[in-house]
Amino acid sequence: MHAWLCENPTGIDALEWKELPTPSPKAGEVLVEIKAASLNFPDLLIVQNKYQMKPALPFVPGSEYAGVLRAVGEGVTQLKVGQSVACLSGTGGFATHAIAPAALCMLLPPGFPHVDAAAFIMTYATSHHALIDRGQLKAGETVLVLGAAGGVGTSAIQIAKAVGAKVIAAASSDEKCELCRAIGADVTINYSRENLREAIKAATGGKGPDVIYDPVGGDFAEPAFRSIAWRGRYLVVGFASGPIPSLPLNLALLKGASIVGVFWGDFARREAKANAAMMNELAQWYAQGKIKPVIDRTMPMAELKAAYAHMGSRAVKGKLVMVN
Repeated sequence: MHAWLCENPTGIDALEWKELPTPSPKAGEVLVEIKAASLNFPDLLIVQNKYQMKPALPFVPGSEYAGVLRAVGEGVTQLKVGQSVACLSGTGGFATHAIAPAALCMLLPPGFPHVDAAAFIMTYATSHHALIDRGQLKAGETVLVLGAAGGVGTSAIQIAKAVGAKVIAAASSDEKCELCRAIGADVTINYSRENLREAIKAATGGKGPDVIYDPVGGDFAEPAFRSIAWRGRYLVVGFASGPIPSLPLNLALLKGASIVGVFWGDFARREAKANAAMMNELAQWYAQGKIKPVIDRTMPMAELKAAYAHMGSRAVKGKLVMVN
């Protein structure tokens, strides 16, 4: 097998494409022949030693991937050789093969392409957990999605529309706003040239959004929170812009609003049964055409460094997927 190996987490330039022995799965594990692997923001942080999970060195980055099972370890009865799966194991995806815990693999139903599957679990699970579970979003409510043209942003738009909410999508360019409208957003805001607070006020008739989905953080967090509706829920999803913002807590008091943390990974670990039910619903929504990953482009696995650079330029719309 071949893999992009991180022996020194100083950035993408330190990654090397190396030939390694193909491993055999141990008890509870499976060997996946990787067909596609998506690039997520944590995949950039982890090779810079900036992510909360710091794997032992050396490691193969790539948290999310899909492929075909080539071997199963002792005790694995729910999966069989030859089946297609999507896996979210945290590392291992930027390679030709990977060992994954069987419990972290999702059996793909017929007609679920590997490219879509590789871009599915992390973003859609995060957005469903955020909006439906943590945000309690209801039909008829209004949700503001920041960073709306990215991987989690596009999934949030689709999930919010699937439950009957009105979606205001905020993104950094007219091109990205156009994409957001194409996948269901009712209103778009280009916050690179529009005043965010004024645009939100205009889009909601002064009421403000009931739910704010924020995977960006940084400078837009406070003006967005100042615009929230009475009893609104502000979902802290991530900090893609870099800086972790500080919010004046008196704003939560004045608006009767909630600041709600979203940590899907720990939810999946702590509440496995609820997470499994959620993933089943998401798979059904995909089959029904309600949701579908937005793929910015596919690139050969050998071009991973170029893909990292493209993601770092913040020009990505939806997800980047590497293919073998």
